[in-house]
Amino acid sequence: MSFHPFPDALRRIGFPLRLVPFLSSETGALPARVIARHRDRCELHDGSQVFEALFAPGEDPLAGDWALWRDEGGTRRIAALLPRANLLRRGRGDGEAQPLVANVDTALLVMGLDGNYKPNRLERFLLLARASETAAVVVLSKADLCTDADARIAAVRRLCGSATQVVHGDTRDATLRAALQPWLGEGQTLVLLGSSGVGKSTLCNTLLGDSRQATGTVSAAADRGRHTTTARRLLCLPDGACIIDTPGLRELRLSGDEALGNGAFEDIAQLAEHCRYGDCRHEEEPGCAVRGQVDEGRLANYHKLERELAHARQTSLQRQATKRADKALHRSQRRFYRDRDR
Repeated sequence: MSFHPFPDALRRIGFPLRLVPFLSSETGALPARVIARHRDRCELHDGSQVFEALFAPGEDPLAGDWALWRDEGGTRRIAALLPRANLLRRGRGDGEAQPLVANVDTALLVMGLDGNYKPNRLERFLLLARASETAAVVVLSKADLCTDADARIAAVRRLCGSATQVVHGDTRDATLRAALQPWLGEGQTLVLLGSSGVGKSTLCNTLLGDSRQATGTVSAAADRGRHTTTARRLLCLPDGACIIDTPGLRELRLSGDEALGNGAFEDIAQLAEHCRYGDCRHEEEPGCAVRGQVDEGRLANYHKLERELAHARQTSLQRQATKRADKALHRSQRRFYRDRDR
């Protein structure tokens, strides 16, 4: 089997060596990266140009995906999606999970220090990132609109622990870009996540060095930002990294993939090792090493997420069981009509 050459142009948009075996020249399909998805087509980037390609019903391409495409009579079509390194997804109320982006190295979790400051929401973003084995960097913006910025920054550092880096600054300032430089190496892929109005698109423009992403204002009265990014889109940065800008997430449900001790509540997990009982729920059990050491509000949020996570997992299992039962019923019906018509 022969392979397509591996051009530097692909490497610059993050093509990983693990996918080289899929580049067989015998199939006539060429590699490209999905930079945006529309109703029935995607925008692809092959390292030198951007173009559109149709995808078949049932396929689910995401920004960040790698695909093989071919030209069929003048129409470009996606022939196959290549295996993903990871997948960021959030839960939905119906028990399904909504995929967001794929093949990401680092999630930049952006939170304002103004009225957007909500540590409980940040904990959810940390859990989402860790569930997909994506490194997380917390970016704190709008310190100039906060009277106790230093205290809030210190609180976020305690919440994140040593495993997650925290940077802060003006999203319009090159100083913040310099602070993020360790994650902007050639071939790296980042995603911007956060609620509306925290400065994601402004930060994206700072990293790009221009104003390609539209930005909006924030209502001072309600402290609510407008959605200035309407679709997830991958962009190439001057340093050789790629970044996916995303619309603000108003709601962030757990999908069932998360582990509470991984990312947002590592301190509770460490304290729990010293509880008298191995199945301590940190509620009223004697000998609990967590109660009294963790802020009551944060512990209450931990219990809330614990219940939500259990519900998400149970709902997912129920949906899977229903799907299996439906498939078995359809197979039985097909056999019945096939045997009847013999």
